Amino acid sequence: MDSHDLRRTYVFSGQVQGVGFRMTSQRIAADYPVRGYVRNLDDGRVELVVEGEPATLDAYEAALSARMGGYIDRTQRKEEPAAGGFEGFRIRF
Repeated sequence: MDSHDLRRTYVFSGQVQGVGFRMTSQRIAADYPVRGYVRNLDDGRVELVVEGEPATLDAYEAALSARMGGYIDRTQRKEEPAAGGFEGFRIRF
């Protein structure tokens, strides 16, 4: 973890469950040096927490939007300094 790394927490609304959103998020993450997780929320939204360098997070977000943007109606995003504690990128259940 670098001191300039950020943590971004996203909550996606729309038709984001049952469409491969978590698996796609994980597959895209494999192409970038990011760490974190993605999980379904009980209310039908998806939460994604990802850490890495700002430019890498921007690229990851753009790739995810290009693949899954059609299913997303609304995105909430929070950004803060990275806290660490993640190994790789995982789907949480």
